[in-house]
Amino acid sequence: MKKIIKRASAPTPKFFKVLRNVGLALAAIGGTILAAPITLPVIVTTIGGYVAVAGGVLSAASQLSTTDDSQ
Repeated sequence: MKKIIKRASAPTPKFFKVLRNVGLALAAIGGTILAAPITLPVIVTTIGGYVAVAGGVLSAASQLSTTDDSQ
């Protein structure tokens, strides 16, 4: 667990910072679709769920990337 915490707090390369932000935006869009106060078609809510999950995974993977090759 210490390795993961150390890796998450290590400097992130610029490319992965951009990917992290894109992932956060996708997660926010998916969450907004899922939490919509109106009834949406099933396909839209399904796509919203997939977008939210993909955004979360993209953000997490991008945050754990580092420039240090020794880890």
